[in-house]
Amino acid sequence: MNNDNLFHNIHEECGVFGIFGHPEAANLTYLGLYALQHRGQEGAGICSSDGTKLFLEKSLGLVADIFNEKVIKKLPGHIAIGHNRYSTTGSSTIENVQPLMATYSLGSIAIAHNGNLIDIDPLKQRLERDGAIFQSTSDSEIILHLIARAKSGEPRERIANAVRQISGAFSLLLMTETELIAIRDPYGIRPLALGQIKDSYVVASETCAFDLIGANYIRDINPGEMLIINENGLNSIKIFNSVKPAHCVFEFIYFARPDSYIFDHICVNTVRKELGRQLAREHAVEADLVIPVPDSGVPAALGYAEESGIPFEFGLIRNHYVGRTFIEPKQSIRHFGVKVKLNPVRDALRGKRVIVIDDSIVRGTTSKKIVKMLRELGGAKEVHMRISSPPTIGPCFYGIDTPTRQELIASSHKIEEIRKYTTADSLGYLSIEGLRKVIPNSDIYCMACFNCKYPIEFQSKKVSQLELFE
Repeated sequence: MNNDNLFHNIHEECGVFGIFGHPEAANLTYLGLYALQHRGQEGAGICSSDGTKLFLEKSLGLVADIFNEKVIKKLPGHIAIGHNRYSTTGSSTIENVQPLMATYSLGSIAIAHNGNLIDIDPLKQRLERDGAIFQSTSDSEIILHLIARAKSGEPRERIANAVRQISGAFSLLLMTETELIAIRDPYGIRPLALGQIKDSYVVASETCAFDLIGANYIRDINPGEMLIINENGLNSIKIFNSVKPAHCVFEFIYFARPDSYIFDHICVNTVRKELGRQLAREHAVEADLVIPVPDSGVPAALGYAEESGIPFEFGLIRNHYVGRTFIEPKQSIRHFGVKVKLNPVRDALRGKRVIVIDDSIVRGTTSKKIVKMLRELGGAKEVHMRISSPPTIGPCFYGIDTPTRQELIASSHKIEEIRKYTTADSLGYLSIEGLRKVIPNSDIYCMACFNCKYPIEFQSKKVSQLELFE
């Protein structure tokens, strides 16, 4: 059993990290991936180059379990890229763990991809008709085949031509024997930042990876940009026509670490606290305590408490040391699934009117378990649910593992129906208008999960009614 599904039902696909010009490239990449572990926990890999040859080590599991001093010694060189995986396309097998590496007519190349490609079936079928043999079920491998099958041009030209043939969300790191190349899709859906440590350049999904290794943030990789990093320095090439950006707003709500700065150096923690303040303005209620669903609900709960004047308390404690799987006891234990990761603080909750702050409600099952646990185990007198984002009504096709639209409870049920299902005394979501007030330059963000307005078109699916109160 995968216990992550018992706690939260939305996952980021992955995190990427790359470095050029450092004698400990693989070791720093390991540290960068460690800082980005929250973006993917199914597998990790590092590919390095000593200037003449690529070296690859990858496995299923967490970064700290895969890489040790012995493994790092197998990754020599001054260039490296790394990847943390959470699968949205392709199964969880070692073949799908990135970076993916291939050898073709011009040498070797490796790729690490954060995001998700759309409408890839016709492209993959064409490649297979032309004789391509795929080693994985990851959509990222398509890019390698497109590069290898280009009829002419040096590697950077082939890479640019290959990327122009794909559609969707992609923050890419590619590496040849002598260069590190960073590419961001024209909409800039997933984050990707450039930093520097002494004379070396680093690229990462989030700036928290820079902080761990002592690198300074320089700027974001621009939407539609291909940045080539080699012994001559930086060379920026615009490979896509300009379109209106569509940054993923959910990075602020849930995915990015609070200490990161994303999308042109905006502090995630500051935004989340302000979301909580706005939520308090929109959905005030008389209560004794404000508590977060840890960890993603903490900044918003702090903001809610500050705005409302109601004391903040850690009423739920999260177990951070739970593995990805566990053996459930044969005898039924009440609230077992949610208690694996959360447990109430009875002395803080007993007899209190409690406001619980969470970042989102997906299927509603976890929220229902939390509310019941707060009442039955914690002894809370009242439980009021407050959500620091609008109702999630649309799935993401750009690199986030959301359930289908049919499984999203808010896509087919009114807020009062959701409240009754969760058994909360009251339920309030942040409005889209409130979200726009908080997010700087909110018109350049994708909010399809809240309004079903997708920046890249696809065929919509019919929504069916979820059966509640079974």
